[in-house]
Amino acid sequence: MSVLLLSHRACLDHDAGSDHPECPERLRAVLRALEHPDFLLLQRDEAPPASAEQLTRVHPAEYVDAILGIRPAPGHRFALDPDTWMSHGSAEAALRAAGAAVQAVDEVATGRVRRAFCATRPPGHHAEPGKPMGFCLFANAAVAVRHAQAAHGLSRVAVLDFDVHHGNGTQAVFERDASVLFLSSHQSPCYPGTGSPRETGVGNIVNATLPPGADGAAFRAAWAETLLPALDAFRPEMIIVSAGFDAHAADPLAQLRLREADFAWLTAEICDAADRMCGGRVVSLLEGGYDLDALASSAATHVRGLMGL
Repeated sequence: MSVLLLSHRACLDHDAGSDHPECPERLRAVLRALEHPDFLLLQRDEAPPASAEQLTRVHPAEYVDAILGIRPAPGHRFALDPDTWMSHGSAEAALRAAGAAVQAVDEVATGRVRRAFCATRPPGHHAEPGKPMGFCLFANAAVAVRHAQAAHGLSRVAVLDFDVHHGNGTQAVFERDASVLFLSSHQSPCYPGTGSPRETGVGNIVNATLPPGADGAAFRAAWAETLLPALDAFRPEMIIVSAGFDAHAADPLAQLRLREADFAWLTAEICDAADRMCGGRVVSLLEGGYDLDALASSAATHVRGLMGL
């Protein structure tokens, strides 16, 4: 199974502060885990920077210019909101994170690889078109979708988000666009406070909420009974995954009780659906996950699943 890993050292230079959970060590932990012999057959490449054209399919040009214009002096930081900070290297890191998503779409859409995983940061699914939030600067999954449509002519793209926090930014981009299906499982109540099952867009948004303390059985039921049937009905031409691993029982930022086996189960279900409906085409993007050991082991489990191991 040809699977591509995209990352870039610049993604380590985004520094939100020594006490911030979205830290460079998150990415280091994932990349170390992917050095295991299981991953010798992974194809590996460096993420290019996203272009202005690619970003402005989702974000207004003035927003892109504003984010890229914030480059604090080395050793200094700038607060966009109480949770979302930028350092000297943040703009470049954000460009590479979005660029990885674009490159992954190109590689998968053209058949050069079957699937791709983008090990990058900062994450993206909370970034709205004109607003950074929740550690996110650019809406990477949305940028990937718009590139798939604009550059490869895809008419139906699905975004599947299993981060413990609702992907409000992704939903905001697509809630009036029936060509994109957005499926999300997430804890509720929890940050950012969106994602009610009543939020249905134009029939293209399906949110499945899980209460604090919910375990893998509840997670699997949400996907098996609600979210995956909606995916089958939509029949996408490509699947984009917002792969957050902060629903793990060890994660400090929320209260779900998932384990690696639950991520393995959903990855297998996603890949099976992709094989049936869209030639196996899956692009997965790293989102949350803040316990380093749980993040590393869960991301490795996910990539094994993408590889068919």
